[in-house]
Amino acid sequence: MPVVSALVGLAVAAGAVTAAGPWDSGQRTAEKDRAEAASSTGGEDHGEQASGRSGRTAGGATPPAAAVLAALGVASPAESPDPVPPPTRPGLADALSPLLKDPALGPLRTASVVDASTGKQLYGSRAGTAAVPASTIKIATAVAALDALGPDHRIETAVVKGKGADEIVLVGGGDPTLTAREAKGPEAPAELSDLADRTARALKEGGTKKVTVAYDTSRYGGPEQHSIGPNPNLAPVSALMVDEGRLDDSTGGPAPRSAEPAADAAKAFAGMLRDRGVEIKGDPRRATAGERAGKLATVRSQPLSALVERMLTASDNDIAEALARQTAIAAGGPVTFDGAGKAVSARLKRLGLPVSGARFADGSGLSRDDKVSADLLAQLLVRAADTRRTGLRPVLTGLPVAGFSGTLRSRYADAPTGTGMVRAKTGTLTGVNTLAGTVVDADGRLLVFAFMTSDAVDAKAAQSVLDRLASAVANCGCR
Repeated sequence: MPVVSALVGLAVAAGAVTAAGPWDSGQRTAEKDRAEAASSTGGEDHGEQASGRSGRTAGGATPPAAAVLAALGVASPAESPDPVPPPTRPGLADALSPLLKDPALGPLRTASVVDASTGKQLYGSRAGTAAVPASTIKIATAVAALDALGPDHRIETAVVKGKGADEIVLVGGGDPTLTAREAKGPEAPAELSDLADRTARALKEGGTKKVTVAYDTSRYGGPEQHSIGPNPNLAPVSALMVDEGRLDDSTGGPAPRSAEPAADAAKAFAGMLRDRGVEIKGDPRRATAGERAGKLATVRSQPLSALVERMLTASDNDIAEALARQTAIAAGGPVTFDGAGKAVSARLKRLGLPVSGARFADGSGLSRDDKVSADLLAQLLVRAADTRRTGLRPVLTGLPVAGFSGTLRSRYADAPTGTGMVRAKTGTLTGVNTLAGTVVDADGRLLVFAFMTSDAVDAKAAQSVLDRLASAVANCGCR
């Protein structure tokens, strides 16, 4: 197909995503440099290591980096309606079936490999069986949110006039990345200090010098606490918070979390107003703003495309739960864990995805009540690769790159043929290990895959097998 070279660049290349997110200034340049260095020394092996089938070019040379690092939209050297045929089902079975029998995997092991161009499954093993996805469910959350809201959508935090003449209300819109720290750059997270600047200016222009501060979290329904209870991996899910409710200086990963993120955000905001010469009466209190309350100031989050990329690369649970609720808001249903799950499921069903048997108990994958199939994960990625659905592209550009970024940065030591070639979302809970993503095989065909296993005893050993499975697809010509 004419779009194959573009899809290849999208799935693999650092250069293909030059303008696709908050990490392009350094991370993806490093990917390209490292891949080029590896190709010049034979470091990327598309040979017989993983699959037992040769993927090398004539003479045994590794395909040059340019072949897999072509910029998005650059034509392939040999243009034809379908220049690269997909691997065969028997060929993939030869490469993958022995690995799926590895005892390091748990008793439930499922797999799906699909041609991104056609959506046709090329290999499957219990692919329709619903299993606990862990964080790979974030792919579903991302697709649903992007389809419902669009990649340019931004989440607004506002300050409005209260019911009393001297009351103002801080209204949370659901942006967990709103920060009380200094942010830099044109696409930095929205700053609470910026909101305080604008609010203080509006109050002074209106002749108001003294106010009471209230805060409104009614955008979301309850409960705020995830079913796992207080946890360093997720703050209470509130429509108002700063820095994901983190109580330390971290920007990602587990951290001590506020038990009342909305109240803490309101206190920080009131303190910033004091610093700007506004007298604050009493402590902030919870309230509900009037539907027609006049706005004094607003700030908006990064675009949804950037939030999706950050969520997937870093496996950010707070963003995931926020995006699931934003999907529920778009659907007009209850903005709760249950309502968000139903909204995500309904949105995916509208896209024609195989959601039968799936359950979305949350948006992050922390719940063991979540259930999806390998087939669904693979088809989600097929939709994201569809050139007619360009709004879903951040799902692909946000996937961690094996050996380079996010949750795959430290993996693939045991599967070097996948380094720089595999882009995938990981999923890990105790006993649960999953991997779903994209890869370009040795012939240059873009494939998507999903591998899931449950009840594994050794997480690292199970992850190593999953990495080798993805590397086997990358290494496979598989005729």
